Amino acid sequence: MSAFLDRRALALLIPALALAPLVAIAQTSDWKPDRTVTIVVPYSPGGGTDAQARAVAQELAKVWGQSVVIENVPGADGLIGTKKVMAAKPDGHTLLVQINSIAVMKHIPASKGFDPVPDLVPVSVFSQLPGVFVTTPSLPGKTLAEVVRHCKASPQPCSFGTTESVARLQARQLAVEAGLDNMVVVNYKGGGQLITDLLAGNVNMAIMGVTAALPHYKSGALKIQATLGSKRASVTPNVPSAVEAGFPSMDTITWYGLFAPKGTPKNVADGIASAVAKAVKGEATSKTFGTLGAEALGTTSAEFATIVQKEVERMDALAKRFPLE
Repeated sequence: MSAFLDRRALALLIPALALAPLVAIAQTSDWKPDRTVTIVVPYSPGGGTDAQARAVAQELAKVWGQSVVIENVPGADGLIGTKKVMAAKPDGHTLLVQINSIAVMKHIPASKGFDPVPDLVPVSVFSQLPGVFVTTPSLPGKTLAEVVRHCKASPQPCSFGTTESVARLQARQLAVEAGLDNMVVVNYKGGGQLITDLLAGNVNMAIMGVTAALPHYKSGALKIQATLGSKRASVTPNVPSAVEAGFPSMDTITWYGLFAPKGTPKNVADGIASAVAKAVKGEATSKTFGTLGAEALGTTSAEFATIVQKEVERMDALAKRFPLE
C-alpha cells in the first residue's frame, strides 16, 4: 500500500514540477508598479535620447496602467542624473536611461575613476541607433576609404570633431589604424556647435548620431560616408556600413537602455523588461523610432547585462590604448 501511495504521489508531483518553470516565468513577468514611475534622462530635453525615452514612457504607462514621467537631469556628461538613480530606492519606481557612454565614465578625468556600472542593474535595451561618419562636401572623397587616402596625402591636417568620450576614442582609434598621424581631434561640448563648425567648414569630419546628421545630409550640406556597425541604416539605405566600407574596427552601434538601482529584485527587473518588450511595439515608439531611424529591441535583463559587460570590456581596452585627457 505504501509503495502504491508513493507511486501515486510521484505521478501527481511530476506534472507539478514540469509546470514550475512556467509559473516562475509568469510570476517574473507579472510585476507591475503600484504608483508613478520616474524615468531619469541624464541629458537635456529635445535630443534623440529624450525623444525615445518619452515614447517608451508613454507606452509603458499603457502597459502598466500607471503614470510614467520623464525627468531630465543633465550635467557632467550624464553623471548627475545617473547618480540620482543610483541613490534611489531599488523598488522599480525610479529608472535611468543610459547609452554606451556609461561604460567609459570611469575613464573620464573629470569623473576621477568613478564607475556607476556596478551600482546599477541593467533592465532592458529598448532600441539601438547607428552613428554615422560625416564629412563636409568640400573634403575630397566619395567613400570613407577615399577620405582617408586624401587625409593621408594632404599636407594640411584633417580635423575630426567629437562631442563625447566614446567618439573621441573612436576618432583616435581610426587615426592610428588608418595611419592618419597628423589628424587633429577637436572636442566639442555639444552637438550644436560641432554641426555649426562642420557646416562652416571649420572642421572636416565627425562621428555623430544619424538623427542629428540626417537633415543636413538630405539638404546636401553634409555627406554621410558610412554608418557605424555592420549593416546599413534604414533611413540611409544607400550609405554603406563601416564594415562594408572596409573599417571593421568601427563595427559599433549606440544602444539605449533602462537601468535600475543596485539591489532591485530580479523579478522586478524582469517584470520591467517584459513591459518594455511590449512597449517598443506600441504606436508612440514605432512612430518615434521610425522618425529617428532607431531599431526597436526590448531585451531581457540578462541579455542587457551581457551587452553591458561586453561594452565595458571594449571601452576598457580602448581607454587603455588611447587614454582620455
